[in-house]
Amino acid sequence: MTTHQTDHRRSDYEQIAHTPEFKELRSRYRGFVFPATAAFLSWYLLYVVMSNWAGGFMNHQLFGTNINVALVFGLLQFVTTFALAWLYSRFSTARLDPLARALNSKFDATHEKEI
Repeated sequence: MTTHQTDHRRSDYEQIAHTPEFKELRSRYRGFVFPATAAFLSWYLLYVVMSNWAGGFMNHQLFGTNINVALVFGLLQFVTTFALAWLYSRFSTARLDPLARALNSKFDATHEKEI
């Protein structure tokens, strides 16, 4: 790739990055990802903290002799991970993808005129 091609791609990105549509796309993305990340990390840290400093509570038997609070919390970490991935997929399909496709179409139409 030549320097001219690199400069052209950089200017393409800069051109797109300053559009209101791109700013809206970033805003929507951050509006989901930052709170979801904070919530998941808080949930995970709660699990770690309680495992270290609330051993009596985490050892409390829930069902039979083998299922305790710690095991349920640990399994819920997996459930939370998959639920968050599923929610993000739905959010992205409904709120991000249409805007990204419109932005891409707009860029392609503008770029074709320049060629």
